[in-house]
Amino acid sequence: MKTDQGPPHLPAARPVALVTGVGRTVGIGAGIAERLAGAGWDIGFTYWTPYDRRMAWGAEAGAAEAVARALADRGAASAGVEADLAEPEAPGRVFDEVERRLGGVTALVLCHCESVDSGLLDTTVESFDRHFAVNARASWLLIREFGRRFTGAAGSGRIVALTSDHTAGNLPYGASKGALDRITLAAAQELARLGVTANAVNPGPVDTGWMTEGVRAEVLGRTPLGRLGTPEDTANLVAFLCSPQGQWVNGQLLLSNGGFSG
Repeated sequence: MKTDQGPPHLPAARPVALVTGVGRTVGIGAGIAERLAGAGWDIGFTYWTPYDRRMAWGAEAGAAEAVARALADRGAASAGVEADLAEPEAPGRVFDEVERRLGGVTALVLCHCESVDSGLLDTTVESFDRHFAVNARASWLLIREFGRRFTGAAGSGRIVALTSDHTAGNLPYGASKGALDRITLAAAQELARLGVTANAVNPGPVDTGWMTEGVRAEVLGRTPLGRLGTPEDTANLVAFLCSPQGQWVNGQLLLSNGGFSG
């Protein structure tokens, strides 16, 4: 696990949000981090460059530094932590570093994922296990770490997890995201005594540069509003859920997909 350099920062007033999976400036995670920064949060964020290198889009050079600059432009202090969340010890180390540099975490937003297309017949055991290690186990461990450490005012704590209902042809991803849903909804009940809400958000297909022209055409044809989803669409809902106005929304699986029919 690697951390970017910078002096520790202990905010006097701004709450701290930890956003996982902020590996690309055009991704949903970065959009959420920037939206929360503009709403008054300081931001801890995670990324894992080797994952992006494995994917078709490749790693984005200097992404973590660019995200940190964008957050600073919105008035936020930040702490970027590079971590392989498939390692069971990583969530604790991430919280340690974010707390050291920014203070206690009030909101946990889970945007990280392992997503490699494969179906029932061609998924390998290794791939299946890694999907569950990253998408389900790491999410549980991050939520558990948050619950153990949370000391904020009753009603101020927030957990938001990004999920998906994609399964056919993407079996290990969809199955592990289904497990994530259940973990998040359990947190809504078990952490209620701490004054923490927990919700899952399904943003549907969002254009972050991975779509082919064929995929774009298909998604547009199945979306009544006639446009593609953007990171900002998801970020707006997450920002609401993390705000004081979002306190009464708890234990929900919310669709924010323009009416996309899967």
